Amino acid sequence: MHKSFIYIAIVSLLLTSCGKNQDPFLIQKQNIGNLTDSTQVKDLKMIFEKDSIANYKGADEFTVNISDINIFDKDGKPLLSISPKTKADSTATVSSVRILDPRYKTEKGISTLSTFKDIEKAYTISKIDNLISFIIVNVKEINASFTIDKNELPSNLRFDRSISIVASQIPDNAKIKYFFVHWN
Repeated sequence: MHKSFIYIAIVSLLLTSCGKNQDPFLIQKQNIGNLTDSTQVKDLKMIFEKDSIANYKGADEFTVNISDINIFDKDGKPLLSISPKTKADSTATVSSVRILDPRYKTEKGISTLSTFKDIEKAYTISKIDNLISFIIVNVKEINASFTIDKNELPSNLRFDRSISIVASQIPDNAKIKYFFVHWN
């Protein structure tokens, strides 16, 4: 009886310690790898310990006049641009993240290399905003917005901001210019 209790305890310990590791490049509604919607600025150094953090001043501070915190991999390639909710506050949480590296992908495979057709096939588009030089395709399901340059659109849609653009008017092969995840 005593030996079986020890075996059960050892097996239980092994099973609980063999938990699934978080994919550092997986984008989900509440997290991007180990970065979550409740991550504080002061914790970024720990989360990206193998990477380089730009705009870091020291201890728990970031430069006052810069609002975005840029993350680079060990080779100097840009990974993410993080916007905290409050500028120059080490306890502020993350407001939005601009995805810069194509290795970051959603569970459905959407990355910075995806096209409009890829987004439309994977997710329900909740809203399309018509701006001066871009359109913003919003996907509420993953708190994401995808910026597409108006040069990717037919000429009749490029210059009039008053036009309501619908998904069927956007070419399938329109490329993503910027990819953001927002946390409020």
